[in-house]
Amino acid sequence: MPTNAYDDQNIFAKILRGEIPSHKVYEDDKTVVIMDIMPRGDGHILVIPKAPSRNILDIASEDLTAVMSVVQKMARAVLKAFGADGTTIQQFSEPAGGQVVFHTHVHVIPRFEGVPLRPHTGEMAANDVLAEHAGKIRAALA
Repeated sequence: MPTNAYDDQNIFAKILRGEIPSHKVYEDDKTVVIMDIMPRGDGHILVIPKAPSRNILDIASEDLTAVMSVVQKMARAVLKAFGADGTTIQQFSEPAGGQVVFHTHVHVIPRFEGVPLRPHTGEMAANDVLAEHAGKIRAALA
């Protein structure tokens, strides 16, 4: 099992500290939900625990429970907000598992019949589009 240490300079740690802006959709005492700036589909969000952990291999079980409870809540919200047919939920651990940012996070992506995920090109979505999508999800939660 990898024993890599948590790096508190990762982008999600900086977002949690308010050093980098984000389009926040939801927040509670243990989690924050933001728009993915390189979405693989419209309404692609990230559920992030506030407590530091690298990934599913080292996250405290109570934090993982909180994250997954919010993942379920957000999956329901994106279905409603976008009229989606389903969701894709993804969590990557360590480089071999596809992880790029080393702070635990879970992707929640609304899905539509016959519409493939966009490729992960590294291209950022337009700020106004992310703001609009965040607003739709917040409205679905209200």
